[in-house]
Amino acid sequence: MATRSALDTLIELANKEADEAAKRLGEVLRSHEEAKQKFDLLQQYRDDYAQRCQNSLANGISTTHFNNYRVFMQKLDHAISGQQTVVSHAGQRVEQARANWQVCEQKKMSFVTLSDRANKEEARRELWRDQKQNDEHAARSVSHKRNPS
Repeated sequence: MATRSALDTLIELANKEADEAAKRLGEVLRSHEEAKQKFDLLQQYRDDYAQRCQNSLANGISTTHFNNYRVFMQKLDHAISGQQTVVSHAGQRVEQARANWQVCEQKKMSFVTLSDRANKEEARRELWRDQKQNDEHAARSVSHKRNPS
């Protein structure tokens, strides 16, 4: 079994690794949330712009203005599509960071479990040594009572 200091070092390193993984997970979660907010904003802007176009059509607009609306709507649709890709990639990074964090936590908990087992085993051995010493002391005590010098 690994020595106490080696286990303590492994636990310390695993704690640092898990903390860094948690920090990274937090960063990618924020990035993902920001990407989703931008996506939602683009969609809202597109919906508002489409409504303005409908209102203008109802009031009558020139072909040039209608073409300008249509071209801009295509640009918005393209931007929305690009932002959807950004959101998707950010989501994949979140899943990777979450999986990495879980692996780090499992590793840390494995070392903690080993340490706990080692502590319990050491306590069991100490108890056994104490019991053995008590038994030997009792045996000597009985022996001295039977054979007084």
